[in-house]
Order: sequence, then C-alpha cells, then structure tokens
Amino acid sequence: MRVVIKVGSHVLSEQNRIEKTRMLNLVQFLVQLMDNHEVILVSSAAVAAGYSKLKLDKKSLPNRQAIAAVGQPHLIELYNKKLAKFDKIAAQILLTADDFDSRKRTKNAKSAVDTLIQHNVLPIINENDATAIEELVFGDNDQLSAHVAHYFEADLLIILSDIDGYYDKDPRKYNDAVIKKIVNTIDKDELELPLNAGSEFATGGIVTKLKSADFLLKRKQSMFMCSGFDLSDAKSYMLDGVHKGGTLFVHKEN
Repeated sequence: MRVVIKVGSHVLSEQNRIEKTRMLNLVQFLVQLMDNHEVILVSSAAVAAGYSKLKLDKKSLPNRQAIAAVGQPHLIELYNKKLAKFDKIAAQILLTADDFDSRKRTKNAKSAVDTLIQHNVLPIINENDATAIEELVFGDNDQLSAHVAHYFEADLLIILSDIDGYYDKDPRKYNDAVIKKIVNTIDKDELELPLNAGSEFATGGIVTKLKSADFLLKRKQSMFMCSGFDLSDAKSYMLDGVHKGGTLFVHKEN
C-alpha cells in the first residue's frame, strides 16, 4: 500500500520555530509505516524553519520566498537528524503546480519517487516556494498532497493537522459539534466556506482540506484527516486497522 502523509505548518512549528518533539513523534510514526507500506511525506514548514535563521518581515512576498529558501534545506536537515535515529534517510523533492501540468515532468518526478522508495528512502515533497509565487500566496500543501497522491498512484492520503476531523458544525463555536467519521461526497457550498488558516505560517484551513478530499473522491481515491498533535488516531487507523477518530473521505464504491 502506498500512503502519502501530509503534515501542516501549525503541527510542526511553535512560536516561530520548528517543534522538534512533534517532529520526532511524526518521524517515529513514519518509520513504523515504512515497515509495511510505501510512504511519501508532504511537509510544510519551510517558512517556519527559515524564520529561525532569517528573521525578515513575512508580510513581504520576496521576504517569504527568501525565508523559505533558507528554511527548506534546514527543514530537511532536521528530518534527517531524526530519521538517522532509525537508520533511515530522506530525500528532498520540490514541486510546483506546473509539474503536474506536464505528463513528462510528472512521470519524471514519479520515477524519482519510485526509485527512492525502492531503496528505503523517505521522499519529502514540498512546494518550490522560491518560484511558485502564486502558490506561495494563495496555495497550500493540502492540495499539493492530493495531487501527489493521485499522480504518484497512492492508495491513501493522510492529512495530519490541527483539525482532528470534519465536524457537522464548527467545534470551536458549538459544544455539540459531532465529527463525521465517514464522508462519501462533499457539497459545493462546503467548498466555499471562509478560509481560516491555523497559524501565521499556514495558508490552509478546513476548506483546503475539503478541496483535497473532493479532488480525490472525484477520482475514486481516499483521504483520512486527523490530528497531527496527537497521532493516536493516525496510528490506530494505519497500524491497528481501527477507525477511532478522524474522518475518512472515501468513494462509495471503495
């Protein structure tokens, strides 16, 4: 089984820096998955990683590009330090939306990912923030990860987030909000909810995750969304085969 794991900036960063304990917990989970599955990681937080090295005003686009350029190799370095504890290594692959508009470039990227997986290397994918200007401002790694899952032929996308599932109403406003454990379809009006990014480094929110799920559902693929702060739901689902928490977006025929 091929699995794409996407982790957001809010999960990996705390007070303008990378939260290394949560990163280690994530890496431990990834290593466990790699024992039985083909794993691809889509990781945000290049800007958060870079800001610890280069403290520029993040409101400026050129500054954000520069921060991301500094942060991306630092982020991979941090991942490799954690992976080394388990005798694993990571590889960096930077993509933009344009890479999925070209069959040749998509095929080349997939071939690189396939080869890395065959040699027990963890591919870590992120947007090329230095060149993907439109994506840096308006885009997000949620939708990038959905494209990775589809075009690199994954069986499942798992989004680890500060949002632990999809509720019938906003759980921050309503105490009686109930999580939807299984979702087969997403209505158009659900995809037009106001954006609400989780942190100053994040560009996503529940809408970007629903768009990712909708993209995959229309292609008869599946997505699981759960907490990245507490990985118990992800571990229960993937390691024990028990759906305790989180939301599974799955096509009815699956």
